[in-house]
Amino acid sequence: MTDVLIIGSGPSGLACAIEAKRAGLSAIVLEQGSVADAIRRFPVNLVWFSTPELLEIGGVPMIIPTTRPTRVDTLSYYQRVAALFDLDIRTFDKVIGIERRGDDFVVRTGKGLRHEGRTVIVATGYFDHPGTLGIPGEDLPHVESYYDEPHKYFGSHVVVVGGRNSAVEASLDLYRHGAKVTLIHRGPKLSEGVKYWILPDVENRIKAGQIDAHFNTTVERITNEEVFFRDAAGEGKVRADFVFVLIGFKPDVAGLRSYGVTLHNDSLAPTVHPTTFETNVPGLYVAGSVVAGKNNNKIFVENGRLHAYSIIPSILTKIGKGR
Repeated sequence: MTDVLIIGSGPSGLACAIEAKRAGLSAIVLEQGSVADAIRRFPVNLVWFSTPELLEIGGVPMIIPTTRPTRVDTLSYYQRVAALFDLDIRTFDKVIGIERRGDDFVVRTGKGLRHEGRTVIVATGYFDHPGTLGIPGEDLPHVESYYDEPHKYFGSHVVVVGGRNSAVEASLDLYRHGAKVTLIHRGPKLSEGVKYWILPDVENRIKAGQIDAHFNTTVERITNEEVFFRDAAGEGKVRADFVFVLIGFKPDVAGLRSYGVTLHNDSLAPTVHPTTFETNVPGLYVAGSVVAGKNNNKIFVENGRLHAYSIIPSILTKIGKGR
C-alpha cells in the first residue's frame, strides 16, 4: 500500500512527488510516456515565456546561460531534478482505471499492473487532448494537432489554424525554413496573449505578405490538397500539402468522470476544495492545469507546480501523518 499514487510526471506531478518524499510519505509516479513527456513533445525550437525561477520545483535552481529557458533546458532540468530526489517513476505504462476500494484506491495500468494507494493525485495536464474543429477531413493523414519541427515542410504549402502562441510560433518557424504558410484564425486578430517579442515579428511578416493570414475566417472542410474556408466574402480555398490545427487543448473529460469526479458544466473543471484541491471523491486530488478544465489559460507550470504545497499537507492529515 503506497501513501500517494501520482499520475503524470510533468512539473506538477514531480513537485507533488518531491513534497511527498520530504514529508515522509511513500509515493509512486505513474507516467504513460517518458519523464516530463509533454515537454519532450513540444516543438523542438520552443522558448518559454517564463523565466527560470518561475519553473523551478523542489527548491532546485534552474541555471541556464540565457534569460528564457528553451525546451531542452526545461526538459533536462526536470529530469535532473527527478534523478536528484530519486523519485520512483514508472514510465511508459498508461493508467487505464482508478477504482475506489473502501477508503483506498486501486490504480490499473496498461501493462496489467495494479497499484494500491491511500490517496491519488491526478496531474495529467491537457496536452494529450488537443482541440478539434469537428469538420470533414480533419482525420486525414496530413492533418496534425501537434507541431514538431520545420525541416520536413520545406517547399510545401502549409496551412496553420489558430491564433495563439502555438499557431504563431509554428507559422514563423515554417516560414523561416522555406514553407509557404497560410494562417487561418476565426478571430478578428491574433490573441492578445501572444508573446510580446513575437507579436511584432508575425505582424510584419503578414504585412509583407510573407505569411498569408485570414482573420474572421472559419475552416469548413479539408481535402487531400486543399483547405476550404468561409469569411465575410464567402467561401474560399487554399492549397494545403500539410495542415496544423493548433487551437489549444481540452480537459480529459472522459477520464475524470470515469474516476467518479464531477465536473462543472460550463468550464468542465473538476469539483475541488478551493485550498486543498481534493475532488468530490475523498482522497482523490488534482494538480496542475487539469484543475482549470477547458480554461487552460488560467493554470500553467508557473502556478500549477505550487499545488503540491497545498495537497501534500492535506494528505498528511487525511492518512494520520500530519505534523
